[in-house]
Amino acid sequence: MGNQRKTWFITGASQGIGLILVQQLLAAGYNVAATARKLETLRQAVGVDSSQFLPLQVDLVSEESVGEAVSKAITQFNTIDYLVNNAGFGLIGGIEETSDTEVRNSFDVNVFGLLNVTRAILPHMRAAQSGHIINMSSVFGLISGGGWGIYCGTKFAVEGISEALAQEVKPFGISVTIAEPGYVRTNFLSSGSIAHPAHPVAAYTALEEERRKHKEDVPGTQPGDPEKVAAAIIRLGQMSEAPLRVLMGADALQFANYKIQMLQEGIAANKEMTLSTDFSASF
Repeated sequence: MGNQRKTWFITGASQGIGLILVQQLLAAGYNVAATARKLETLRQAVGVDSSQFLPLQVDLVSEESVGEAVSKAITQFNTIDYLVNNAGFGLIGGIEETSDTEVRNSFDVNVFGLLNVTRAILPHMRAAQSGHIINMSSVFGLISGGGWGIYCGTKFAVEGISEALAQEVKPFGISVTIAEPGYVRTNFLSSGSIAHPAHPVAAYTALEEERRKHKEDVPGTQPGDPEKVAAAIIRLGQMSEAPLRVLMGADALQFANYKIQMLQEGIAANKEMTLSTDFSASF
């Protein structure tokens, strides 16, 4: 079977990893249905006019908009073999600083948008008894830090949803992989993909420094190569047995190992209290 028979559906494809992934897939001969908030921006960014490429303007928060896009992809390509839930944006702000609206906006795109697309595509994958869903999380879906609680909370949610989904769809021949990049050198930090709270609290000086650092110091120094990340995602799709999760980047590995160490030390230090809460405990 040639690559032309395989179709990828990718959200958030007008810039960053999503755009590079679309370009690599088209160059390799796959069919690609790609979504963005603005159709013309997506078309110009990809720069390809081909029957193998279906650009789609989609509001991920709208089930109706998502459903229409999936129907168009099925009409043009007959199947959707791979789904990459890539769309998302960051939010640097303390828990006290971020408003209800700002938090909900973040979860709307990063979590509920992912769910809308997944629910719309799963019936087609179940009917085909095959498929692969790749959810773009982050190593910060495993570990969180000050100023990133809301963003990491959305990625923690993606991790939990994906773990359960993998068990639910396995009987239908569908795989789920959680991709967990570290810092990748894209325009994510400077392209409007990072939100800041409208009403920061001056007392949180460390959070203001975190915002400054990610605006001025980090862009251009990220260790992750977006071309290699995109290529790794394609390799995941080619695996006969894809992993549930895969870290991407040396920094991601370092963060993950730090979280494992924290968990192990915390469990050991509090083992007595842990075992004291059962009915059978003798404490």
